[in-house]
Amino acid sequence: MKKGLVMEGGAMRGMFTCGVIDVLMENGIDFDSAVGVSAGATFGLNFKSKQIGRPLRYNKKYCKDKRYSSFHSLITTGDIYNVDFCYGTLPYELDIWDTDTFYSNPMDFYCVATDVHTGKAVYHKCDNKSSTPYGEDISWIRASASMPVVSRPVEIDNEKYLDGGMADSIPLEFMEQQNCDKILVIETQPKEYEKKPQKYMWLVRFALRKFPRMADIIACRHEMYNKQKAYVRNQEAAGKIFVIRPEAPLNIGAVEKNPDELQRVYELGRVEATNNLDRLKSYLMA
Repeated sequence: MKKGLVMEGGAMRGMFTCGVIDVLMENGIDFDSAVGVSAGATFGLNFKSKQIGRPLRYNKKYCKDKRYSSFHSLITTGDIYNVDFCYGTLPYELDIWDTDTFYSNPMDFYCVATDVHTGKAVYHKCDNKSSTPYGEDISWIRASASMPVVSRPVEIDNEKYLDGGMADSIPLEFMEQQNCDKILVIETQPKEYEKKPQKYMWLVRFALRKFPRMADIIACRHEMYNKQKAYVRNQEAAGKIFVIRPEAPLNIGAVEKNPDELQRVYELGRVEATNNLDRLKSYLMA
């Protein structure tokens, strides 16, 4: 029986996902394949490296550090989350990403990015064991989480990519195509949440004027997202998948400077995972 894990993004709503996956790891729940989008990729990779508490720890420690995220970084580098710090100094020097465990873990791990020229989702399997700072896999993780307008496109093999959530916010169908018999989806919005049309599209189109197709998919992203939410609900009602999600909006900023808020959302994830643990185990074993 093949088991899959899907992790939605949502910037610092991803602290909810961190709480969920920590409970999963503490209880020895494993999967054969996982896919993360944006924050679901950057935080979710710790499930494969088996590092309980790591993303909560470094986010709380560095959330006020302008080297991590700041408008100063946005103005001076083009990235609100500083690339050198977030994808170099932090994971390879300050709070080490355990790449040995990551690459020895047999679970397949995919991240989703959006091709800025085609507007299509690209699914990258992180299995390049020679990865180093700015190596292929960490570049794909970065691309997956590079929010439009406040991030530069990430160039990989002469192609450019941005946040995977623009093209595939909840990649359940991708995971179903991996022939998984059981799938856990971790969402970061409540069950009946409906995304509204993007505000300030004039600003988006100006910022992405070199990539008009990217701007086009952002303009209609709410339609894609709401269809995916409905599909998740339908598959859940049919008993085909298991979903853990917040009961109410998490109400946390995309760039959160309050460590207590990060802890609050993380704890909500832990609570939902703990409350659903017995049912999840039964689903996975059935």
